[in-house]
Amino acid sequence: MKKPELLAPAGDLHRAKTAIRYGADAVYLGGQCFSLRSRASNFTMEDIREACAFAKEYGAHIHVTVNIIPHDEDFEGIEEYLQKLEEYGVTAIICASPAIMRIARRTAPKLQIHCSTQMSVTNSDAIQFLKNSLDIDRAVLARECTMAQVREITKHSPVETEAFIHGGMCVNYSGRCTLSNRMTLRDANRGGCAQSCRWSYALYDHDKEISSDPLFTMGSKDLCAAAYLYDLMEAGVSSLKIEGRMKTEYYVASIVSSYRHFIDEIYETGAPLSPERMAVHRREIQRGENRETCTGFYSGKADVHSLIYHANSNSDVNHDFLGTVKKVQDGSCLIETRNVFAVNEMLEFMTPGKENRRFKLSAMKNAKTQEQIEAIRSPMSLVEIPIDFEVQENDILRRYR
Repeated sequence: MKKPELLAPAGDLHRAKTAIRYGADAVYLGGQCFSLRSRASNFTMEDIREACAFAKEYGAHIHVTVNIIPHDEDFEGIEEYLQKLEEYGVTAIICASPAIMRIARRTAPKLQIHCSTQMSVTNSDAIQFLKNSLDIDRAVLARECTMAQVREITKHSPVETEAFIHGGMCVNYSGRCTLSNRMTLRDANRGGCAQSCRWSYALYDHDKEISSDPLFTMGSKDLCAAAYLYDLMEAGVSSLKIEGRMKTEYYVASIVSSYRHFIDEIYETGAPLSPERMAVHRREIQRGENRETCTGFYSGKADVHSLIYHANSNSDVNHDFLGTVKKVQDGSCLIETRNVFAVNEMLEFMTPGKENRRFKLSAMKNAKTQEQIEAIRSPMSLVEIPIDFEVQENDILRRYR
């Protein structure tokens, strides 16, 4: 068994650094052009340069999404852009367009070319064709592949394969959706997806509403492939990918950290983990989730239980992220807050590469006024809390459960 790359998402430079600190072998991100998820914060060219330099310090890699489905007017500046990515030290670009792949191979030959899941690769013959015609280095498999298909494709693939293990699933085949185009005139395949499948809908017969049920969505539950992690590693998949360039710093840190420990233990054990150890890792993954999950198509089919039919609620939002460490001083640390917490609660710190450490909050004071307080209710406030073990700047404080 070879150890696969853990590939994490990042919507901005801070989240890229967070993903790398918490154990990602590589981070994929989007620039301000030629990328889907155009409404993510995304990276300036200087951000990409800095991300590459930071990744190099940790022995990690940066992959850049150049995955729009381009129209003729979308090619302006593409050659210069790809050359800059190569110059800055980007390892790979993720592409959904054969035209962009060909331009990249000609103008920036050091860049690896990874075939995006948008190309709906579901068989090894397609990968062989893409290797022969466009000289790709890796194929990101369609999320509609079963585990048996992933194993067979990887066995016969002439290049590395990459598979999703966690995050959002698209309502349409490999993300090639046009709902957004039709309903909002925002082109999902050129970066403008309005996520129309996750809106709430009522059912009508002409002008008459015929359903008294709660409003429903067409959206899928998120993917969680924890149950198939050993199988994916045993099959020889080279990269295990987490979706979520729109997700928060806390999501990135907690999900990446959870899968980092999970992958490492499977690799060290060389065998499927016991039900008890699986439960430990699954519980950690659940701490970072903010939507219901399913196993996607890995089990053979994604049935009715993989869809979200009920109305969404703010009560489902994850409120465990309490803050980040901004400064450490003798016996205390400065926390920039995110959610409500109070004295006498059980909390824990997440530190990259270490087990989480829990403690009971004994006191807290307002960092600006130095007054003792019992609770903090405002996000982005600064508070000082006492601590009797080592923490680091940028560590994450969360609720203990």
